[in-house]
Amino acid sequence: MPITHSAKKAWRQNITRRTRNVSQRKTLRGVIKEYKKAPRAELLAQVFQKLDKAAKTNLIKKNTASRLKSRLSKHLSAKS
Repeated sequence: MPITHSAKKAWRQNITRRTRNVSQRKTLRGVIKEYKKAPRAELLAQVFQKLDKAAKTNLIKKNTASRLKSRLSKHLSAKS
């Protein structure tokens, strides 16, 4: 357990951030999974939006988002 006031605050912040990150990552994975089941252009736009937001907030790295967007785009063109 943290002892100092600043350590306690950092601990609370860490818990809050972890909760937010886990939730955001879970929704991102869910949207990607839904898109893979039935690839559609509307879902692809939603996935791109989630990936961009995740990269912007440093949940995932920018290059990771770019790579996933590229692979998911290929997935749509292969199904068409």
